[in-house]
Amino acid sequence: MLRRRAGSRSAMPEPVTATRQSAGPGLLRSSATVGSMTLLSRLLGLLRDVVIAAFVGASANADAFFVAFKIPNFLRRLFAEGAFSQAFVPVLADYREEGSVAAVRVLIDRVAGMLGGSLLLLTSLAVLAAPWVAAVFAPGFVSQPLKYQLTSDMIRITFPYLLLISMTGFCGAILNSYGRFAVPAFTPAFLNLSLIFAATVAAPWFAEPVFALAWGVLLAGIIQLLFQLPALHRLDLVPRPVWDTQHAGVRRILRLMVPALFGVSVSQINLLLDTVLASFLPTGSVSWLYYSDRLAELPLGVFGIAIATVILPSLSAHRAAQRDGQFSVTLDWAVRSVLLIGVPATVALVMLARPVLITLFQYGALTPADVDMAALSLRAYSAGLVAFMLVKVLAPGFYARQDTATPVRIGIVAMAANMVLNLLFVLPLMWYWNAGHMGLALATSVAAYLNAGLLLRGLLHKGIFRFQPGWGVYGARLLLATLAMAAAVSWLVPDVAAWLDWDWRRRALRMALLCGAGAGVYTTVHLALGTRLRHLRGSA
Repeated sequence: MLRRRAGSRSAMPEPVTATRQSAGPGLLRSSATVGSMTLLSRLLGLLRDVVIAAFVGASANADAFFVAFKIPNFLRRLFAEGAFSQAFVPVLADYREEGSVAAVRVLIDRVAGMLGGSLLLLTSLAVLAAPWVAAVFAPGFVSQPLKYQLTSDMIRITFPYLLLISMTGFCGAILNSYGRFAVPAFTPAFLNLSLIFAATVAAPWFAEPVFALAWGVLLAGIIQLLFQLPALHRLDLVPRPVWDTQHAGVRRILRLMVPALFGVSVSQINLLLDTVLASFLPTGSVSWLYYSDRLAELPLGVFGIAIATVILPSLSAHRAAQRDGQFSVTLDWAVRSVLLIGVPATVALVMLARPVLITLFQYGALTPADVDMAALSLRAYSAGLVAFMLVKVLAPGFYARQDTATPVRIGIVAMAANMVLNLLFVLPLMWYWNAGHMGLALATSVAAYLNAGLLLRGLLHKGIFRFQPGWGVYGARLLLATLAMAAAVSWLVPDVAAWLDWDWRRRALRMALLCGAGAGVYTTVHLALGTRLRHLRGSA
């Protein structure tokens, strides 16, 4: 029997009360917790991609797997990390502010039932209709029967990951709302470990080795969901799904989530459009975009998403308690923090695109020509890194206030601009450099700047966000430190020919020394100009 009476669980006291939410650790400390766990996961992710690159390179099989993996992974970012989280966390904050533990539990149970039930239906339909799903997301594969069939078969295996990881994201949103950031931040590491195991150990068990990667994705989803449950049990908040479409909290979340599906995930939709269009480009284009996007997402995931994860519960709490001044201060801190990392990361990735790709991926099946092509799209994606990070921290400013209309309007503009820019960039680059995939990446980056700029203008216009004092000094320090870092990297980086001649040990050592030197110069200049740790702290 699915339905239970509200409050049927044991009446344990809530471990973290709503009234104490604002007294938690500082934003810098919480961001460091999430960032460190995410960094570990991302480093494992780089190792995973090194293994996959050596395993399948940029072949037709690689293109097929990346499409089959990207479809549920894209939808995950909508349901688990994007629109759902942005809609659920503010409503949960309201229920916590009202102080009823029983009401919070009832909300969690019914959201789990609605989210899980809906995704179970969607997953079942997608598995049954896998060839049509492949045709929609990679229409260029239809004219290549073997590649198309391989993609369809792997979609049947990977698509259930959407259900598993979305429920994992739901559990993680609960934990984040209660200040338990470490477990959700570490959870993605299991996907990387599972795929590494699949490529290095399980692949020989399969007649077509690439299928090991697909099964590795499914196994990871199961492990990730189970990993959340002990932490939720300690809060006495393990979801017990109940299908209830009439619950007021569920209906509020749905009203916020439906438009937010588009508004908060524009950059991901643009990346998916890149994959669709890349399926019409030469074989390898999907893989080149994948490898370059993964590198650009390293600073985005470690810092941008970490900061966005931390500020959403804080912004929601400030909005629920009507602390408008602290709301604006939190947003200002978030913008400064992402610029502190995003600006030098952008410059470094543009300058070191080929050496980084050679160091990480040019082994086994990945060729020097593949690295050259991937470097073009890496530079294009890196140029938009600051915008991607700003979107992550500016969008919560609207969603924490349960304003979904404004980001949706902005998202529509950015989406339309991306489509037009694809046409403007892809064809010329395809004709002159045979690098249409670079045009896709460049269009996505430009559209991200438009998205971020319009979000910022909206926050300023509505009076939600106001720049705090000290931006002039902060900007000057950031500019000078970045220029010094760029000069140091330019002086120290060896020629590409040297990187090609070295083995992996020397490549890794030189890249580590180069990154350490760049980071050291950047930090030293900041310190010399007066930047101190206290300037980076933010109160929750």
